[in-house]
Amino acid sequence: MREGAKSPRKAAARTPLSRERVIRTAMQVADEKGSAALTMRAVAQPLGVEAMSLYHHVDGRDDILDGMVDAVFDEIDLPPRDTDWKSAMWQRTASARAALRRHPWAVGLMDSRSRPGPATLRHHDAVLGALRAAGFSVPMAAHAFSLIDSYLYGFVIQELSLPFSGSDELAEVAGAIFDDMAADAYPHLTELATQHALKPGYDYGDEFAFGLTLILDALRPDETAGGTADGPAGEATDQAADQSTDTTAGEPG
Repeated sequence: MREGAKSPRKAAARTPLSRERVIRTAMQVADEKGSAALTMRAVAQPLGVEAMSLYHHVDGRDDILDGMVDAVFDEIDLPPRDTDWKSAMWQRTASARAALRRHPWAVGLMDSRSRPGPATLRHHDAVLGALRAAGFSVPMAAHAFSLIDSYLYGFVIQELSLPFSGSDELAEVAGAIFDDMAADAYPHLTELATQHALKPGYDYGDEFAFGLTLILDALRPDETAGGTADGPAGEATDQAADQSTDTTAGEPG
C-alpha cells in the first residue's frame, strides 16, 4: 500500500457508527449471503470495526433482525388513499413483492418478529385502514389481509426457488428434463411446456398478476357506513334469515 493511503478498515471506521448504518450493512450482508450468514462479526467486518462495537447501537442479532424487517416494511409503498381499495391493495402488494425480491431473506421473517418497529406497525395499520375505509368489517379486513399476504409470501417463495430466472434458462432446464424422458411419458407436462411456458415472451412472474386479480375480485366489502352488509358476510346473514323464514312459514302460529 502506498505511503499515506488509508486502509479500507480505517476509512470505514472514520464514519461514525449508528443503528441505521448497522442495520443497512446487515441487510447488505444478508442480501449477498443470506440471513444464516448474519453474525455480529459478519456485520462488523464491512463497517471496519470489531463486533463488540456494534453493541453500542444494537442489543444483538435479534435486534438487528428486528431492524432489518422494519427497514423492508419501510421500503413498501403504503396503500394510496386517493384510489379505490382494489387499486390500493394492488399497488401495495406489487410494491411488497418487489421489496421481497430485493431482499430474498425477508420473506421468512416479515411477520415473525415479536417486537415490530414503527414502519411495520405503520404499514399494517395503513393496509387495515384502507380496507376499513372501503367498507370491510373488522373480521373481513383481517381475512382479506391474511389472504392477500398468504398469496404474496407463497408466490415469492416459489418464485425465488425456481431453478431458472428467465426464458433462456427455462429452456435449458426444460430441455434437460425432456431429453431424459420418453416423448409420451408425461403428455400434459409436455403440452404445458411447448404450448405455454416455452413460448416467446413467457415470464413466470406474470402468474402473480393473474392470481392477485382473482383474489381481489373475490373479496368484497361486507358493510357500509350505515352498517348494512352487502358482501359475502352479509349474504350469508341474508341467506340464514331466508332459510329461517322458509322453515317457519308453514308452521302453525
